[in-house]
Amino acid sequence: MLENIYQISGLALLICVIYYYYHFRKTRKQRKLIGIEHLVYIVTQIAIFLWASSSLLLLLDKGN
Repeated sequence: MLENIYQISGLALLICVIYYYYHFRKTRKQRKLIGIEHLVYIVTQIAIFLWASSSLLLLLDKGN
């Protein structure tokens, strides 16, 4: 049960991160991002990469 809640919350967080990533990409095309927007844009890119790589590692670890 707790594992399912953890996975659902992770999925919700991922959806939010992807939304903000595309939002900042669109905003960046319209105008220059301010400091905090640029920081959040970079952090979302790093978060997506870390989530994807850790998910892949967990998937590969379950196979063994």
